[in-house]
Amino acid sequence: MTKRTDILFEVKGCAGIIILNKPETLNAVTDDMLTALSLHLDKWEADDAITRVIIKAVEGRAFSAGGDIRHLYDCGIKKEYDFDFFAREYSLNACIAKFPKPYIALVDGLVMGGGVGVSFHGSHRVAGEGIGFAMPEVGIGFFPDVGASYFLSRLSDNLGLYLGLTGIRVRQADALWSGLATHACRSEDLPALEMALCQQQDVDETLAQYSSSPEMGVHEKQQTKIKELFDGRSLAQVLKNLERSAKQDEWAAVTLKTIKRNSPTGLEVAFRQIKQGQSLDIDECMKMEYRILRRILVGTDFYEGIRAAIIDKDGMPKWTPASLVGIDPADIDAHFADLGENELQLS
Repeated sequence: MTKRTDILFEVKGCAGIIILNKPETLNAVTDDMLTALSLHLDKWEADDAITRVIIKAVEGRAFSAGGDIRHLYDCGIKKEYDFDFFAREYSLNACIAKFPKPYIALVDGLVMGGGVGVSFHGSHRVAGEGIGFAMPEVGIGFFPDVGASYFLSRLSDNLGLYLGLTGIRVRQADALWSGLATHACRSEDLPALEMALCQQQDVDETLAQYSSSPEMGVHEKQQTKIKELFDGRSLAQVLKNLERSAKQDEWAAVTLKTIKRNSPTGLEVAFRQIKQGQSLDIDECMKMEYRILRRILVGTDFYEGIRAAIIDKDGMPKWTPASLVGIDPADIDAHFADLGENELQLS
């Protein structure tokens, strides 16, 4: 075993195992973790004795609650933007999506942002009973990144758009139903599943032996509404659909209120990136997100969102512009413009 303070690596049988190991920060993804993970994946890809990779977290309430946003806030306030962190993170996300061996994420706990990026691009995603998946970035003036434009855009019936615009949490049943997870498993069975996966037997057969079938989730029950109300060629059309339905339907009213709390710029960016992501491969999505990222970090909403959420904790961000009415379409276009020599380079 190779020991670090925040991430562990070990080999058991035929499996290379990654363990997120900093529960006091909810396993927030750091630059050092990204570097170490990349190095081990390269090593294990070349090792014929390793036939699959497993990623999990130490016991706690989170698999990984995202990235180290306080670090990014501190850098941005000083205008020392850490673009390189995201370049490494997005490159790793694309690497995981294309990893040639089974990459199995055992996710039981809160998983958001950067935590999603190191798990949900894997070939096999196992949801424990405690999973809480969310991409809530628009609530802090950011956007759903780490490849969300790829995996959210591929969810059926406008579910990805709904999740990206609301940031709402997904539990085990809906993670499985939606395809975010490939399998569900009782939490108490996850250790046994891990041990079985370390044996030299078929991954899919092993997962099938330990899989469970949870009852219908809350989002599946709203499937028809999500499909119809989030069907629009623009964010404005989706909001009109919700406003019209909200007069008679409490779910639509709550959903509309949730969306309107979020950054107007973040909402417009998220809508466009998820729509565009439908026709892009993983590398193209990561390059698009890096273009957006470079513009978001030199803006204002991200820092205002973090201030309101974790610095002052007043929950009252003052977005710029304050409403969707004030959005200049040219400003949104600029988020997606080519970066020239600063384009993300992927191997």
